[in-house]
Order: sequence, then C-alpha cells, then structure tokens
Amino acid sequence: MANLTSTTPTAPPPPTARAGRREWTAMGVLMLPLLLVSMDVSVLYFAAPAISADLRPSGTQQLWIFDIYGFVLAGLLMTMGALGDRIGRRKLLLMGATAFGAASVLAAYANSAETLIAARAILGIGGATLMPSTMALLRTMFTDPGQRAKAIGLWSGVMTGGIALGSVMSGVLVEHFWWGSVFLVNLPAMLLLLVCGPWLLPESKSAHPGRFDWRSVPLSMAAVLPVVYGLKEIPSEGWHPLYVVSVTVGLLFGALFVHRQRTGAAPMIPPALLRGHGFTPALVLNLVCSFAMLGSAIFTTQYLQSVLGKAPLEAALWSLLPSVLIGVAAPVTGVIVARGAHRGYVVAAGFAISAAGYAMLILTGTDALWLALAAAGVLAAGAVVVISQLTDLAMTSAPVERAGTASSLLETSAEFGGALGMAVLGSIGTAVYRHGMPAGAPAEARETLGGALESAARLPGGTGNELLDAAREAFTGGMHAAAIAGTVILLLAALGAGVALRRVGATE
Repeated sequence: MANLTSTTPTAPPPPTARAGRREWTAMGVLMLPLLLVSMDVSVLYFAAPAISADLRPSGTQQLWIFDIYGFVLAGLLMTMGALGDRIGRRKLLLMGATAFGAASVLAAYANSAETLIAARAILGIGGATLMPSTMALLRTMFTDPGQRAKAIGLWSGVMTGGIALGSVMSGVLVEHFWWGSVFLVNLPAMLLLLVCGPWLLPESKSAHPGRFDWRSVPLSMAAVLPVVYGLKEIPSEGWHPLYVVSVTVGLLFGALFVHRQRTGAAPMIPPALLRGHGFTPALVLNLVCSFAMLGSAIFTTQYLQSVLGKAPLEAALWSLLPSVLIGVAAPVTGVIVARGAHRGYVVAAGFAISAAGYAMLILTGTDALWLALAAAGVLAAGAVVVISQLTDLAMTSAPVERAGTASSLLETSAEFGGALGMAVLGSIGTAVYRHGMPAGAPAEARETLGGALESAARLPGGTGNELLDAAREAFTGGMHAAAIAGTVILLLAALGAGVALRRVGATE
C-alpha cells in the first residue's frame, strides 16, 4: 500500500525512449478497467426486469438506477482530471479502482433500490477517476509518437466497443446467474489493477500543481449535469419546458464556470491549455464525432428490436458484428499515421467514412438487417479513426503536467456531443415519425414506435398488423431523415477538419 500513498513522482522517460514490454503490459492492465467503465453504461439493459422483480423500485427510482452512473461520471470528469494532475494519476487511479470494486460489491448485493442507486453513484465517482487517469498515464508511458498513436487507437477502440459488449454480457449473465453478477465481473479487473498497478505504472503529476480550486467543482457539475440531463430526456419526452429550462440553467452555470477559469488565480482548467496547438479544434471535432455516434445508436438499436422484431439479447448479439470493423480501424489507423500521413487528412477521411455509414442508413428499408449492420460498422469505424487521432493530437498539444485535465476535457466534450446527438437527431426522427403515422392511429402509437407496438398488440390481427407496418415505415422514414442530417454534418466536419488541422501534419 506504500505505493498507493506515495507522492514522489517518477520522471517520465526521455522523449526519444521507446516503450518496451513493461509499458505494453501496463497498458493491457489499464484497458481492463477502462473496458468495464464503458460497459457499465449499458450493463443494466437486460438486468432491469430482474432488478424490478427483486427490489420493486418505483418508476423514478428505476430511472435513477439507470441514469445516476452516467450523470455522476459526466459531472466529475473535469474535477478528477485536474485532481489527478495534482496528487498523481496513479494514486488517483488506484483510489478509484478501490472505490469501483467496493461499489460493485455493494451493487451486487443491494437489498433495496436506494442502496443500488447509491452504489451506482459511487461507481460513477470511481469511473470518473479511471477514465482521465488511464489516458494521462498512456501519455506518460508512450513518448514515441508512433507507439503513442497505436496505444491511443487501442484505447479508443476499447472505449467504443465496451458499450456494445456491456449489454451482451448482462444478457448472458442474467440468463445463467442472478442480476448482481453483472457487477461482480468488475472485481477481477480491479483486483488485477490494484496488485499490478503500483509495480507497472509510473507515478506522474504536475511539478508545480498550485492550489486546487474547490469552488470550481460545484460550478462544473452545475454546468454539466443539467445540460446532459435535459439533452438526454428530450428525444423520448420531447421539448418539454422542464428540459429546456434544465439545459438553459446548465449553460448559465457554464458561463460562470468559464468566467472563473479565466479570472481565477489557480483555475481548475487553465485557459492556456485551450490555446495549445490544435487542442481546441480537437475538442470541437471530438464533440461532433460523438454527436454522430450516439445520435445513430438510438435508431439502430430500435431498428433491430422494434422494426426487425429481434429479441433484446438477439439484437445485442447482432450489434456486436460492427465491432469487427472497429477492431480493424484502430490498428490500421495507427500504421497509417506512423508512416507519416497528414493528421488533418486522416481525420477528414474518418469523418467521410462515418458519413458513408450514415448514407448507407438512408438506403435501409424495413427489412435490411445486413445493410443496417454494415452501416453501423462503417460509421463506428470512421469514428474510431477520428477519435484516436483527435485524442492523440489533444494529448500531444497539452503539457504533460496537464495530461489528466486534457483527457477529462476530451471525455466531457464527448459526453456533451453524445447527449446533443441524441437530442437533435432523435428529435428529427421523432418529428418525421409522427408526421408519417396515419391520422386515425391511436395517440400513443403516433407518439413513439414502442407505443405503436403496444397498441398493435391490443388490436385485432389485421388491424394490428396494418398499424405495425405503418409504424415501422414511419420509423424508418424518421431514421432516413436523421441519417441525411448526420451525413451533412459529418461531411461538413470532414471539410472543417481539413481546414482546422491543415497546419498539423504527421504525428508530432
């Protein structure tokens, strides 16, 4: 445990040093908790019915069981990134792993909805320490540009694939064990990290950290949480005044947070960091990429289950196929960049590939499983290309002593982008769906595809089938409209990347 509390930073290797077996082994240890943190976003998808039967949560409690993890994670990313820069990234990582493992046990054996909600909140706190710390440590361990690009590409692939894998794993575990098993799978990885981390991972922190701005912590959370909450609720509930007010309040607190960072003596987010070569364009483009990724996910998941009629676990298994392209895109991109490809061109190409995925969704009919899966795979592969390069660019342009803060800003921009994509593209799809439904359809059927499925089940055979066909056509039309918008946005992003990154050449 002495290593856990040590505050003496280990000097990073010289800029020309190449990582060896020790560093790559350490990266493998880091990827396991990162995978689990990303999986925990979706790990309750198939465990929800069993949890409801066992703990009997109210409707509000059930929503908090699902959402509290993501909200706490998003709200604390900037705080934990800045804290890691001050107290040491390895120390914060091991502290977070301890909290994550303890919360996993608490969640697995929770005997009430309140206990499970509290455990999920602690899991979010632990996740917020793990995500920026892993990236900051990669920045410290891999100083060779080619190796760093490869490592960050693998990091991006693990993050992207973990969300899809989480839902499948939860389905398999719940089918053979009890619902608490979806949390206990976290323990071996966290234990491995706690045992091997002090030996494999170098400690690193800012040499002159300064005073920590604790007043910025509540300001950052008040800025992030209301915006993310409002944007995530708008696709399903519409532009309700509550959610518009929530987003507005978050933006107001965001303005106060920015003002404090610009005027404070020891800001949590130094303004100079945003002026780093290529850092701000990387943040903006990363937001756009996440916008496209999660904006498409709300359609493809519903398409597999509600349009094609796949059972939840079957749909989750099918959704793993696009991960094959993700696994190919990350290493191929690393090789291309290592050979000196212009970074701006690589990012622009990634956006163009994702735009092609959206264009394939435009061609998808109401019975096109393979085309939908191919579209999702192409879109995700392009996103991995973009995210890996933007992450490498941002982490390279940021000073090493601010690596945790830089990583947390990237991940926060991804949270905002994903929530915005769900809100904007989801609203487009919902509007087209409602316009495409017959005027005589039941009110709940005109609202959502799920409502149409429930209405059709109560109607006589022929009438119910006609309503289902109309709803599926309307939903597919809404998906086409959202895909057109996504294609245009990504093509503009490709053009913007070429312009914004024109002075950023090969890996620096």
